[in-house]
Amino acid sequence: MIGIDAKALAYCRWGLVLLLYAGSGDCATWQVGPSQELKLPSQAAIVAGNDDIVEIDAGLYPNDVATWPQHRLILRGVGGRAHLEAMGNNAEGKATWVIKGDDVTIESIEFSGARAKALNGAGIRFEGTNLTIRDSHFHDNQMGILTGANPSSEITIEGSEFNDNTVDYRLLGKLGHNIYIGGIKRFTLNHCYVHDANTGHNVKSRARENYLLYNRIGDETRASSYLVDFPDGGEAYLIGNQFRQSAASENRAMLSFAAEHNQTLPHQTLILINNTLVNDKPDGMFLNNHSIVRPILINNLLVGASLIGLESSDRQHNIVANSEGFRNRGAFDYRLSAGASAINQGIDPGVATNGFLLSPAYQYRHPARIEKRLGSGALDVGAYEFAPSDQLSPRGHTHPHAREQSSPVPSR
Repeated sequence: MIGIDAKALAYCRWGLVLLLYAGSGDCATWQVGPSQELKLPSQAAIVAGNDDIVEIDAGLYPNDVATWPQHRLILRGVGGRAHLEAMGNNAEGKATWVIKGDDVTIESIEFSGARAKALNGAGIRFEGTNLTIRDSHFHDNQMGILTGANPSSEITIEGSEFNDNTVDYRLLGKLGHNIYIGGIKRFTLNHCYVHDANTGHNVKSRARENYLLYNRIGDETRASSYLVDFPDGGEAYLIGNQFRQSAASENRAMLSFAAEHNQTLPHQTLILINNTLVNDKPDGMFLNNHSIVRPILINNLLVGASLIGLESSDRQHNIVANSEGFRNRGAFDYRLSAGASAINQGIDPGVATNGFLLSPAYQYRHPARIEKRLGSGALDVGAYEFAPSDQLSPRGHTHPHAREQSSPVPSR
């Protein structure tokens, strides 16, 4: 009797299924998990086609890596997050998942343990055009997510956590970052929890347009280099974020703009609206702006650092303090307590020149969630609104032609 390799037989079965789906002309939904025909995400990467959906059962998938060339693909965990634990492995010498297709959506996936010879092993290396990530977790890789340059691409990350993605700089001389976005058209980070990039940056983006909305970004158990770095300048809109810098941070500044390129380029934008910035570094700075652009700061709560670097900025209704009435500063809970000086001290920030609505309609809710910003009276300064429970109402705006801010989009 001729022996048949079990793995070869399994691939034959997948091939027959693939032919059936291809013949139907419809997109397919592939089920992955220990009790499914496809046991590993990497097996689905072989058989999936354009427009398909890959549903991965919650659980641990150790040492499994893959390259995904398909377009308009949805990859999502079901029943909880599917954990891709790379255990030092990678696809193409790059990442746990190398995404090459366009218009890809990733939901409820956990990435950890990616390593690469180039010291930039990432949870995801994105090489396509347009990516959306929701409800995912990237931790303990050399890079959380790393993307290439693509001037047509837009990347949106919502409701996700990034932490402890790092390289030992003192030993190896390279930095690892939680998020590193290349030169793309637009980057949006919405209600994410990004923290503890040891020696690297929590967020680094070379995108032409950047929208950081309602995030918690900070040093909590480790010390990063920058909380946010826009090395090429561009357009940056930071609204409703909570930032915290450790006393042990590598850099004085929490935020950096145009440190590498485009310092004298006109028509750039740097706008900070209703953020809470807490700097525990004794000689810390809130912002290091290397460009000729005049930053606009409205309704920000600035705690603990000097205004060095903000001398030429356009500042309105910000509060500068050594301390503030937070609910629990030691636990990084910067919601306002009754009697806080920030209550009812803000103004309507209006609309940006590109039509983007600047008034905060939402606020961050820990961990990696979002909620309507409710209040009464004037807008509060900072990332959070305080109001008695019987007087709450949604914050609105009176700018009928404004472009609305991003809000959570239901999965399909």
